[in-house]
Amino acid sequence: MGGNRGLINRKAISNSLRKDLADKFEELHLNTDIPKSKLLDQAVTLLLEKYGLSVKE
Repeated sequence: MGGNRGLINRKAISNSLRKDLADKFEELHLNTDIPKSKLLDQAVTLLLEKYGLSVKE
């Protein structure tokens, strides 16, 4: 077993957010019932597109 917790199509990462952003992120997750990993996918996709990097799904 590798260091990716058994994930096949995803990659585990670790990072931190400002507390105010983390609180709003949690609120968004609770209000939408969208998994945090999917919300992060959306956020990173928008950020990459902003900087001119295309994302293939």
